[in-house]
Amino acid sequence: MIHSIECDNPSFKKIVFKDGLNVILAERTKEATIKDSRNGLGKSTLIEIIHFCLGADKRETLKNPRLDNWTFILNLDLGGKTYSISRNTADNNKIIIEGDCSDWKIKPTIDEKSRKQIISRNDWKKCLGILMFNLQPIYDEFEYVPTFRSLISYFIRQNGQRGSFLTPFQQYKSQREWDIQINNAFLLSLGWEYASKLQVIKDRVKFLNHLKKEAQSGLLANLMGNIGELEALKIRIEAQVQDEDSQLRSFKVHNQYNQIERNADNLTKNIHELVNLNMTDRMILEHYEASLSEEKDARTDKIIKIYKEAGLVFMDIITKKIDEVLDFHRKVVANRKDFLTNEMDRIRGNISRREDEIKKMTSQRTELMQILQSHGALEEFNELQKNHQNSVSQLKDISIRLENLKKFEQGKSGISIEQELLHQQANRDLSEREFQRRDAILTFNENSEALYEVPGTLSIDFTKKGFKFGINIERSGSQGISNMKIFCYDLMLAKLWAKRTKTPIFLIHDSNIFDGVDERQRALALQLAASESSKHGFQYICTFNSDMIPQKDFRGDFDFSSNVVRKLTDATVDGGLLGIRF
Repeated sequence: MIHSIECDNPSFKKIVFKDGLNVILAERTKEATIKDSRNGLGKSTLIEIIHFCLGADKRETLKNPRLDNWTFILNLDLGGKTYSISRNTADNNKIIIEGDCSDWKIKPTIDEKSRKQIISRNDWKKCLGILMFNLQPIYDEFEYVPTFRSLISYFIRQNGQRGSFLTPFQQYKSQREWDIQINNAFLLSLGWEYASKLQVIKDRVKFLNHLKKEAQSGLLANLMGNIGELEALKIRIEAQVQDEDSQLRSFKVHNQYNQIERNADNLTKNIHELVNLNMTDRMILEHYEASLSEEKDARTDKIIKIYKEAGLVFMDIITKKIDEVLDFHRKVVANRKDFLTNEMDRIRGNISRREDEIKKMTSQRTELMQILQSHGALEEFNELQKNHQNSVSQLKDISIRLENLKKFEQGKSGISIEQELLHQQANRDLSEREFQRRDAILTFNENSEALYEVPGTLSIDFTKKGFKFGINIERSGSQGISNMKIFCYDLMLAKLWAKRTKTPIFLIHDSNIFDGVDERQRALALQLAASESSKHGFQYICTFNSDMIPQKDFRGDFDFSSNVVRKLTDATVDGGLLGIRF
C-alpha cells in the first residue's frame, strides 16, 4: 500500500492515499480559456514519479532541467512494514531507505556522512522483487526470468505513448514476446519456467539458422551442397592443397630465370640460322663438284676431222689459228677449275666453322635448359603460391560450412525432440495448475460481467510457440472496450496477488484507460474498483478528468467525491502536481 507521495520542493502537492479507491482529479475551471488543458497538471507525472521511486529510469518529465535535484519521497508498506523511500533526480542511483531492513536478504548500507540507509538502484529493484512478488535467487538458474520492473508495470501502467494500453498482456510497445509470456505466466501462477526454456530453444533455433545461413555463404556461396557433396569436395580440395604444397616446397627460384630463358631462345634461333646456312652451302658445293667433273679440254684433231667431214679444206694459216684458239680454251678451262676448287674450299671452310659454332651453342643451350628445368621464375612461384592460398581458403570455407551443416542437422533433430517434450511437460503442468488457471479465468469473468451484460473470456493455452493468452469481450472493436479488457485483466491480477503476498498490492491507472469508454461502463468500472479493492484489501489509484466523471450513472450509494484524495487544477499556474509549469 502506498501511504503518500511527497517531495522536498515546497511547490509539490503532497498526496496522501487511503485504503481502497483513490482518485487524483484534474479539474477544468470556468476561468480557464479554451486553449488551456489539463495536460501538464501532473496526472501522468505522478505515475512517472512512483515508477521512479520504484527503481525505473528517469523518463520524459523528470529529465526536465527544472526538476533537477528534486527528491521525491514515497511512503509505502513492504512485507508488513512501513518504509519511506527517497530518490533524488540528480543522484538517482542512490536510494535512501527509512525503516527496518533487518530481515531483507539484500541489506542497505549506512552512509558515513548522513548515517542514512543507502541502497543502489539495482539492489533496490531486487529487494522490491523479493518483497512484493517473492522473486527468488534460484531464478538466476534460468536465462530468462520475471523481473520486478516488468511485473510492477502491469500494476502501474504508464502513459499510452509507451504502448501500455495496447493489450492486457503487454505493458510497453516494444516488449519482447518472451518477456510477455514469462511475466504474465508468473503473475497468473503458471509455469513461466517453460516459457523461459522455450525461449532458450528459440535462441538455439535462431543460432542454428544462423549456422545454416553461414553454410550457404562464403567463398563458395553459389554452391549449396549437402553434407555428402561437401565431404566429397573437401577430399578433392585437400588433395589439391597437398599437391600444391609439395610443389611449393620443391620449387627453386632463379633470380635470372627470365634472362636465362631469353638466352636459351636466342641460342636456338642462332643455331637454326647456322644450320640453314650450312644446308645452302652444301647444295652449292654439290653443284660446284658436278661442274668441275664436267669440265674437259678441246682437242685440235677432233676439230679438223669435223671440218673435213663437212668437205672443208683448211689452209695452214687457219690451222695455226685454231691451235691458238684451243690453247686459249685450255687456259679458260684451267682457270675455271681453279676457281671452282677455290670456292669449294671456301665453302667447306665455312661449313666446318659453322658446325663448330653450332656444337658450341648447342652445349651452351643444354646447360641453360638444365637450369630452366630445375628452377622457376619468381613470378611463377608467386602465382603458384597465390593458387595455393586460394585452395587453402576454399578448404577452410568448406570445412566450416560442413561443420555448420552437421551442427544444424544434429541440432535440428535434437531441438525438435526437446520442443515436443517441453510442449508435453508444459501442458501437463498447465493441467496440474488447473486451480490457478480456473481462479484467473473466473476472476476475469466476474470483472467483465460487472461491466458488460455478456461476460468476457480469458483464454490460456500453451502452444508450440509458448503461452498464448487471449481475451474476448463482445463488441471488442471499440477503443473503450479494448481499454476495459485491460482494466478487467489488471483488476484480476490485483485481486489474485492481494491473496498471495504480504505486501499490500496497489493498482494504478492513468486516465487514458477510460478514454473512449461509455459513461455507464466508466461508472461501473470505478464502482467495481472501489468495491473489489475494499473487499480484497488492495489499493486502486487512478487519475481522472473532471469532465469525464459519469456522475449520473453512479449508483445512489456510491460517493465518488469521498474517494478523491487530491485535486489538481488549471485555474492557477501552481495548481498542478509539481506546482510549476514548463
